[in-house]
Amino acid sequence: MHFAEQHLTENYVGWLNDPEVVRYSEQRHRVHTLESCRAYAGGFTGSGNSFLAVEADSLGHIGNLVVTRDIPNACADMSIMIGAPAARGQGYGVEAWGAVLKHLLKTEGLRKVTAGTMAANKGMVGVMRRTGMTIEATRPRQFLLDGDEIDLVMAGAFADSWTEPAA
Repeated sequence: MHFAEQHLTENYVGWLNDPEVVRYSEQRHRVHTLESCRAYAGGFTGSGNSFLAVEADSLGHIGNLVVTRDIPNACADMSIMIGAPAARGQGYGVEAWGAVLKHLLKTEGLRKVTAGTMAANKGMVGVMRRTGMTIEATRPRQFLLDGDEIDLVMAGAFADSWTEPAA
């Protein structure tokens, strides 16, 4: 579901300002408000990119997923945040990521989808692997996290070789 005004809540802003939620995100360097979140969401209008709300039947809005398209090269890059504490570690991220990845490769016909995360973000590395993405490269010492230099892990999936993982 596309991110909409109904998703702009203090609860959502709270996720973005929670150091645990944004520990591995570059969002950790900013302070967020309803106004800054509204401006961010508005920036997607007419851009060709997608800002999606991740929802779970029993929990409502639990996170967001962003797709940045590079149409001339038939590629896209994805990122996700599961912010609701009750939803973390429950498989919602894998489910949402897998569904969007499949849509991009099989329905939209993009030839490649990429993603990246800090090597320390074991959960996200697992999401990428469990949804059939392949680790393509590591950029050494890309990030600083708690004073430590952390690698960037980059993954990709090609439409001509990607197969949907068994459930």
